[in-house]
Amino acid sequence: MLLLRDLMERQNMSGKDLAAAVGLSPAAISNIKNGDRYPSYDVLIKIAKALDVDVRELFPSTKGNDSEALYIKRNGEFIPVGSLKLDRNG
Repeated sequence: MLLLRDLMERQNMSGKDLAAAVGLSPAAISNIKNGDRYPSYDVLIKIAKALDVDVRELFPSTKGNDSEALYIKRNGEFIPVGSLKLDRNG
């Protein structure tokens, strides 16, 4: 459910790093990342802040959005710069 794995990879953040940043165990982060545990609202906010993203970026779109977020990598960090409309018809 959560897009946590992708966001962590973009930020080059390990489960251990994220766990330390939000005050959870690495096992708890692993369970959230694998969909075996669902975080509380407070934990979601902490995760979003630790990953420097809007909390909405932790979830897939429910609106059938035909756009994808664009990022640039600067100094080893991914920075959101906008979105790109996708042509799903080929």
